[in-house]
Amino acid sequence: MQTDLCAYRGRPLALIGRYVARRPLAHAAILACVLGAVFCSIGVQYGIKRLVDSLAGVGADPWPAYLLLTAFIAGDNLLWRGAGWIASSTYVRVTGDLRSELFRHLTGHAPAYFADRLPGTLTSRITATSNAVFQMETMFTWNVLPPCAATFGAIGFLATVNLEMAATVTAAALLVMAVLLYWSAAGTPLHGAFADAAAKVDGEMVDVVANMPLVRAFGAIGREHCRFDGAVAGEMQARKRSLRYLETLRIVHALAVVVGTLALLAWALVLWRQGRASPGDVVLVCTLGLAVLSATRDLAIALVDVTQHFARLAEALRILLSPHELRDHPQASALVARGARLTFENISFGYPGGAQVFGNFSVDIAPGQRVGLVGPSGGGKSTLAALAQRMYPLEKGRILIDGHDIARATDESLRAAIAFVPQDTALLNRSLMENIRYGRPGASDVEVWEAARAASCGPFIERLPHGLETIVGDRGVKLSGGQRQRIAIARAFLKNAPLLLFDEATSALDSESEEAVREAMTRLMAGRTVLMIAHRIATLRDFDRILVLHAGRLEEDGAPDQLMRHDGFYRRLVNSEILRLNRKAA
Repeated sequence: MQTDLCAYRGRPLALIGRYVARRPLAHAAILACVLGAVFCSIGVQYGIKRLVDSLAGVGADPWPAYLLLTAFIAGDNLLWRGAGWIASSTYVRVTGDLRSELFRHLTGHAPAYFADRLPGTLTSRITATSNAVFQMETMFTWNVLPPCAATFGAIGFLATVNLEMAATVTAAALLVMAVLLYWSAAGTPLHGAFADAAAKVDGEMVDVVANMPLVRAFGAIGREHCRFDGAVAGEMQARKRSLRYLETLRIVHALAVVVGTLALLAWALVLWRQGRASPGDVVLVCTLGLAVLSATRDLAIALVDVTQHFARLAEALRILLSPHELRDHPQASALVARGARLTFENISFGYPGGAQVFGNFSVDIAPGQRVGLVGPSGGGKSTLAALAQRMYPLEKGRILIDGHDIARATDESLRAAIAFVPQDTALLNRSLMENIRYGRPGASDVEVWEAARAASCGPFIERLPHGLETIVGDRGVKLSGGQRQRIAIARAFLKNAPLLLFDEATSALDSESEEAVREAMTRLMAGRTVLMIAHRIATLRDFDRILVLHAGRLEEDGAPDQLMRHDGFYRRLVNSEILRLNRKAA
């Protein structure tokens, strides 16, 4: 389902504001505590000034100055801790909300989106986005806001010594901040290049680790090491350029602040010699000058770091917050499939950047009919099954289930009407129970077991050490191909959808496993509309109808016996399989 996050693509600050607005009181409390703490921190310098003047005989009783200094010290320490206590909960909640919503948005993309991107890169960007938002909120609270407030607070106290001095420091502080902001923004492309290079390294690692059997089978570990070293070298170069830019900025800032602080202290000494400033004023100017030096130095470092995190956040949002290719039509309604008549009505489709697959293609499959799809590779069989599930948008035409245009059906109701058993069964790294129950989350344990037995899973499940609670491993690596296929069929049994789609469900199995899977499929197909892609003609025995697709065209259509009476692709395919089996038997 399309989320409203797309509106924040290219607007990182607005995205942060979205989550701040969800907890306004907590963020306001953090802000108040930090500003109060900074005021107290600067106030300590003023309290020292009052105490020095009292001890030097300028003032009267030193105890009021002592009490004021004590109040400032207590406020400085306690308010910081109050801000930290509230932030420890608030900022964590912000990152949790953000990751959840980014994950929801990511999972709403069509298959084509994931085909063009490395999974590791996408997941690392979600993590990078969450970390960047957390770091930006944290750094603003502890590293950006305090120096800014401290600088202007110090200027306010300087005004009690000399207004001209305060005005000069104000102008200098504004100039330094403006230059820092400009230079920080100018370095954004360098920081963005580093963020992109870091995401690429993460993607390379996940891609290799996920395909280790392939890498080892082709003796490619050395090659992958070299490839990864190259990716890391690219990241290191990008990071070095980013950090060197930041250090240059910090050096320029440090020189400017040192000169400014020394000039300020010299000015205070001149005022003292002229009798226009007390010893406490000189101490105040000295301590406030050092405070401004520290504050602006911290601000420079924080701004540069925030700029880096901002660049990472912007780069991640650019990729993650792409609009969904497929989303519910504004007038979408729930699809109620009864007999599950499947109709392709003058459809045209081609993959983005690829050749046209279908042009004005039409076919109608009656309710309860079992239809086999055969034809040479690239003819459009798998694409037709994908389009029936609305995995891609059509260029023209309609696909109907019981007369309901699936483009105007809610995605949830469409998924409920279809059970899909793929060639390469996808299993989650969870228990068998959870994988089968994926077909119907609300099913009871008894119903899961019934589905497993109906799919001929009972014998091998009972031999497993933990039965249905056995963890299957990444993509079901602990199970054989036939076992994975039967789990997929059990999942379809449990879902109990009226329309079944099979994509080469037995092509990669040995004869024993194929027979077990075929028996389970036969039980599953009873009373349902079936569209099955198959290369082994034996899988389609007893089917009602065969469709032969070639280059996106329907070349043959009829019952198996009828097609055998004509010299076409189907007859040649059957004869070829019979010849192959005879040779194998001989």
